[in-house]
Amino acid sequence: MPKSSQTSTPLSAGDVSAVIQMAWEDRTTFETIFERTGVTESGVIKIMRAELSASSFKMWRARMRGRVTKHRALRSPDMNFDDRAIADHRRANF
Repeated sequence: MPKSSQTSTPLSAGDVSAVIQMAWEDRTTFETIFERTGVTESGVIKIMRAELSASSFKMWRARMRGRVTKHRALRSPDMNFDDRAIADHRRANF
């Protein structure tokens, strides 16, 4: 089981699944993933590399490169959605 990049507590299968789901979502920032699971951006990348097939990981990395919606600080002030609410909604399914 992967370990969180912030703590030495192993993540449950549900937590790993939640990290993967939030990582694929365009509107959920890495900051929100960290707030929900304690996994940093580099930790998310490690989880994605370990859990996805090589081709899926490459596709995800290419998709995330340059995507301003994955970082709150890079977002335009005109973006009017709250990624925390999206992550809360998704998290309730586990």
